[in-house]
Amino acid sequence: MSRRLPARSQLRRTWRLGLLLAGLALAAGAGAQGRGQGVGLGGGVGNGAAGVGVGVTGLPPPGPPAQLPSLPDKANAKATVRAREVLEKAAGLPPGLARQPEALAARAGAAVSDLGHQQRRDRVQSLVMTHPERLSFDPQGEPVVRGEAVLYDPAPALLQAARDAGFTLARERRLPALGIRVVVLAAPQGLDSAAALTRLRQIDPAAVQGFNHLYLPSGRTGSGSASVTAPRRPAAVADRIGLIDGGLDSDHPALRGLRLRRHGCDEPVPSAHGTATASLLAGHAEGFSGAVRARQLFAADVYCGQPTGGALDAVLEALAWMAQEKVPVINISLVGPPNPLLERVVAQMNARGHLLVAAVGNDGPAAPPLYPAAYPGVVGVSAVDPRRRVLPEAAQGPQVMLAAPGAELAVAAAGRDGYSVARGTSFAAPLVAGLLAGALPAPQPEAARRAVEDLARAATDLGPRGRDTVFGFGLVGESLRVAPSRVAAR
Repeated sequence: MSRRLPARSQLRRTWRLGLLLAGLALAAGAGAQGRGQGVGLGGGVGNGAAGVGVGVTGLPPPGPPAQLPSLPDKANAKATVRAREVLEKAAGLPPGLARQPEALAARAGAAVSDLGHQQRRDRVQSLVMTHPERLSFDPQGEPVVRGEAVLYDPAPALLQAARDAGFTLARERRLPALGIRVVVLAAPQGLDSAAALTRLRQIDPAAVQGFNHLYLPSGRTGSGSASVTAPRRPAAVADRIGLIDGGLDSDHPALRGLRLRRHGCDEPVPSAHGTATASLLAGHAEGFSGAVRARQLFAADVYCGQPTGGALDAVLEALAWMAQEKVPVINISLVGPPNPLLERVVAQMNARGHLLVAAVGNDGPAAPPLYPAAYPGVVGVSAVDPRRRVLPEAAQGPQVMLAAPGAELAVAAAGRDGYSVARGTSFAAPLVAGLLAGALPAPQPEAARRAVEDLARAATDLGPRGRDTVFGFGLVGESLRVAPSRVAAR
């Protein structure tokens, strides 16, 4: 069932309202003192009423926010009231709402969350509408491979009954490292994925089965190029580290020195996201360095340039390959819905002592949790900008364990020797994975637990004391960000 895409003008209006509300909410809370910072989604900051204006436009500042001279109390109060009135009218807010910081902040957070969630939905809509013969939606609107059902270690009797009901075997993936097999069945003609699962549950209610969901990247790289400043060399050294993502461009200078082990595609299919994430994880070149010096990078491409890329069965096979190769730390900068088969395999990996590090996603602070980051035992990573502010689009909740730099990052650009600029929780996760890889030489449950605890203790606590739903235990890897010193937009 298709859904109507919002018009561009509507999206622009939503975006501007989100910017306006975000800046207004913060300024309303502190602007009366002349000291508050207004923050916009585009990265603008300023003091008091000035912060509101820059936050609305989202213009990046040339440097740290300037300290404005203090106004006399009467003049400051008058200016603040006028700024509120102007912004209330521009945003179509009820009069006086700007004087209620908590209510305004809630409205701003909802606008930002709706925007981030809508952007992912639009991307999913575009993908499914471009390939309707191969993709469709589940009842919650999440993307799936059309007409497929995935079974976890099914009994022979179930498979025979399914064949008798008109199902055919699409693929079978044996995962010996985990002692299971995953079977993908194609539904009888005229039966969609939801109806197929209902039919299979009628045959065997106890079977573990689910949609063949798609898991998509959680971040974006810019179209410009970036020169980079020399970062501090990474202290961590690891024998092996894993990456489940798109393909990577091994000819890029930052990745040429890696001993690369590939999995998933007959031929390499480089992608911008996979190349960028790999460079942050373990890249190294003059003036550029990733989070860890890895002797081997195990890179599983679950996309292979296909519209059905990122499907659940490919992700499960990639995890099993990592288990077989005894890769202790695995970065997964992909997000998607909950799925019972993914939950089972993630729990098996945890029990074997592997550390899975995953991006929490960019659907906004009030959006539902995304997976695999929200599963127990997974190290969920959020992202901050260079001023230690959480990205407005970053997910929030109990799934956030740590935060790392995730904006204004220089990353390797696929298909050329230069660098581009990245933003999103996708690019914070590999920094955390690299730090953990230096402390976990092999999969081992107790050692994995200690590695996470040690990193959490070393984190800079940015939110309320202790673990919180925005930054988790706090910020790590701050010195690993390779900052673009100049970006040439095309």
